[in-house]
Amino acid sequence: MNHAVVDGSSFWHFFNSWSEMSRGSGSISQPPIFECWFPTGVGCPIRLPFTLKEMEGAYFPQSLEARVFHFTKANIAALKAKANAEAGASTISSLQALLAHLWLSVVRCRSIPQVVTYALQISARGRLKDPSLPEGYFGNKVHPMVITTTAGELLEKGVGWAALEMNKAIALQTSDQVRNFWKCWLENPKLPKCGAFPKNGLVTTSSPRFGNDFGWGKPVAVRSGSANKIDGTTALFPGAEEGSIDVVVCLA
Repeated sequence: MNHAVVDGSSFWHFFNSWSEMSRGSGSISQPPIFECWFPTGVGCPIRLPFTLKEMEGAYFPQSLEARVFHFTKANIAALKAKANAEAGASTISSLQALLAHLWLSVVRCRSIPQVVTYALQISARGRLKDPSLPEGYFGNKVHPMVITTTAGELLEKGVGWAALEMNKAIALQTSDQVRNFWKCWLENPKLPKCGAFPKNGLVTTSSPRFGNDFGWGKPVAVRSGSANKIDGTTALFPGAEEGSIDVVVCLA
């Protein structure tokens, strides 16, 4: 199932529905909704100003190191408290504090002297209003949000500042902002190529991978395959213990 067609929510909606049927259910608890959402004034199909041949290109995977870092519920709570204390705030979430800590750690480890970026995948689900996306919407409704700074500024200002920058950037992703992103994309369509992440950048992905039980019991861990391992990618997985998170980091 190609990511251009569905996001992580829809991908795992399919697998969770499949697992429900495998357990003997005569129907699925959340039927998918296939009616596509388009910005006002835009119909189907959308004509892309390039051909498939123009998008094709050889991709040679780099030699990577991948490691799994386990953060307990207590670890994450401590990071959240530290980030909010440093920033003089109370709105920084556990996830934002964890990602800020991860960003600083990677930049410090790599001794990067120049511009650094952190990309988060923002979902339109729960953000779009008038109309909103229905529960069970089947499609791809994520777009990247990139935070840019210098390695020096990031390391000097610390985890609280980095987490607050993420917090403020995410708060700006309103319904109007989401609609404006898609409007701009339609005016200048671009499709990312494999491995085309910014140099000295990190990108975090995640999706609801737990919950699917084919009758063999709940999964004890989830990991991604080699196709998802590209320099600078980080993937978040629910840990085995309640409130814990496993972070898979891939670096060249």
